[in-house]
Amino acid sequence: MKSQQKYPLVAASVFLWIGFVLAISFMEAPLKFRAPGITLALGLGIGHIVFAALNSIEWIFALAILSPFLFRQVRQVSTDQLVFLVVLLILTVQTVWLLPELDTRAEQIIQHRVVHCSYHHICYVAADVLKVACLTIVGVKQLVF
Repeated sequence: MKSQQKYPLVAASVFLWIGFVLAISFMEAPLKFRAPGITLALGLGIGHIVFAALNSIEWIFALAILSPFLFRQVRQVSTDQLVFLVVLLILTVQTVWLLPELDTRAEQIIQHRVVHCSYHHICYVAADVLKVACLTIVGVKQLVF
């Protein structure tokens, strides 16, 4: 039985992507509000810029990971490819639904409008946790199996 072909660019892109998400979503985002002089409005403005940039970088990583799979003959879909489809679905949901919702909410807060409780932030964090878990599976399978 022939071993599955490995792609070093895929593994590198996966682990860099994981690093970006962990550093920004789980470290920078909560810590910025602890910095002296950072108001809620300023923190939300910074968050908007940083998460828009992260989202663009994530799509670049996604294309780098997807490209080798697109240009090979596939007899059957592998587990890591199916898991990566979950990652693409999560990223798409974040891009077209969650980020715009969070941006709108942040803008309302910056303009001192009354906003109601929202589940979008929790959904975004949960999506990032699932995305990192799936990316880890894809990356490990590129290195080991």
